[in-house]
Amino acid sequence: MSRIYLLFSSSKGNCTYIGSKSEGILIDCGVSYSRIKKALADCGIIIENAVRAVFITHEHSDHISGLKTLSKKLSVPVYARRQTLDGLIGGGYIAEGREMDGEINLGSCTVRAFSTSHDVPSCGYRIDFSEGSSCAVCTDLGFVSEEVVSSLMGCRAVLIESNYDNELLSSCDYPSYLKSRIRSRSGHLSNTDCGALCAQLIPYGTEKFILGHLSRDSNTPERALSVNEQLLTEHGFLKNRDYIMTAALPDGQGEFTAF
Repeated sequence: MSRIYLLFSSSKGNCTYIGSKSEGILIDCGVSYSRIKKALADCGIIIENAVRAVFITHEHSDHISGLKTLSKKLSVPVYARRQTLDGLIGGGYIAEGREMDGEINLGSCTVRAFSTSHDVPSCGYRIDFSEGSSCAVCTDLGFVSEEVVSSLMGCRAVLIESNYDNELLSSCDYPSYLKSRIRSRSGHLSNTDCGALCAQLIPYGTEKFILGHLSRDSNTPERALSVNEQLLTEHGFLKNRDYIMTAALPDGQGEFTAF
C-alpha cells in the first residue's frame, strides 16, 4: 500500500516521502541529509534503497537546504520546473537535473506538476499510482487557483498548506511587511483558506487531509485542526464519516497516511 510519510513540515523545513517502504519519491529536501535519512530509517525505510527520485517545489531554503548533500550521496534524478532547476544548478545545489515537463513515469507511479502562486516560481505535485490510488502535495501558495483545484480533484489523500491563523498572525511579533507578504496572493494559505479548499475536494473523492507547512509563530496544530474542521462542519461534512484530517507536527515525526 502506498503512503505519505510526512517527515518534516513547517516554515523551518519540509520533506515528504511518498510510496512504499521499498520504493518511493521525495518531495523537497528542506532539512539536512542526515536528518532525512534518520527520519526514513525510523519509519523502516532505507534511503539508499528506496528513494527513486527527488522532486523540488521551489528554491526557498526550507525546501532545498539538504539537497546539495543528498544529490551527492544518492544517484537519483532531481526534477523541478525549468526556472527552479536553473536556480538549483546556478546555486550549486545540484550539478544537473531534469526538467519537470508534462508527466514523469517512475515504476508504479506517475508524477505531474501544477503551478502554485508564491513569491518565487513554485509548484505542487500530484502522484497517481498504477493500482488506482492518488495523492498530492500542495503548499506555499497565496491563493487557490482553478489549476490547483482541478489538479487535486480525485486525489484520495492530500497534503495541503494550512500555514497561519488569521488571529494569531495579527497578534504575533512579525513586522507589518512580513504579515502583508504572508497574506498576499503570492504568500501562504490561512487555516480558513485551507478549509475552503478541503470543502471543494471532498465531493470529488478526497478522503484524507494532512494540514502542513504550519507556521510555528502564527499557528498551532490544534488551531489548524479546529478551524478547518469547523469550516467543514459548516459545509455539512462530518469528521470520520466524510473525511479524516490530521495536522503535521513540525519535526521528524514520521507520520504516515495510507491511501
